Amino acid sequence: MIWLACALLDAMPQPLSTNVDRVLAEIRSDILAGRSRPGTRLRLTGLTQRHACSMGVLREALSRLVSQGLVEAEPQHGFRVMSISPSDLCDLTGARKAIETLVVREAVAHGSLAWEGELLAAHHALSRTAQMAADDPDRLSEDWTKAHAAFHNALLDGCPNPRLRAIARSLRDSAELYRQWSVPLGHGEDRDIGREHEALLQAVLDRDADMAATILASHIQRTTHDLVTGYETSETRQ
Repeated sequence: MIWLACALLDAMPQPLSTNVDRVLAEIRSDILAGRSRPGTRLRLTGLTQRHACSMGVLREALSRLVSQGLVEAEPQHGFRVMSISPSDLCDLTGARKAIETLVVREAVAHGSLAWEGELLAAHHALSRTAQMAADDPDRLSEDWTKAHAAFHNALLDGCPNPRLRAIARSLRDSAELYRQWSVPLGHGEDRDIGREHEALLQAVLDRDADMAATILASHIQRTTHDLVTGYETSETRQ
């Protein structure tokens, strides 16, 4: 009788919230891995079939993705993947380089020994975390994404000005989707991000503000260059 009860439970429809979470995760993975390309219209009928869900579940999942900044809602037209705007990305990159290099200079000048320890720990965790998702070689792993954010946040934490730190974090958050897309769409195969982080860490520990600012600016710019170049190349081929 126990096996029969388990079989009946397995056959019962999943709760709405569980289905929404599943569909959201699947569509989000497709977007971050570049399988659903920037600006692509999301055809609702095809998506319900692909993800084996109802129209209500799909619309709820897409609405949540809108709030996460991954999907755009268009009145009378439905939904589409968030578009890449090279001009916006370049403006964002310029702002990030200006603010983050200022913050890292302040961190180098004022950061404490305890801050150095926290930065070393954050880098150790990042260097020991697999960059790509185990089930999807085109997508950054969530653990690495979190460790990467933790390292850069730790870097900024040495700055004693909370308003500057807040501005820098806000700009980094705004760049997250572009950063995710820089891997599947940018194709920067010759890039060694691990070494970039090591060089940045060493410059900070050496208290070399000029070198740290130069490396950080290059680190930010390289991501933008890879994404814009790769995306424009792929658009030309289509």
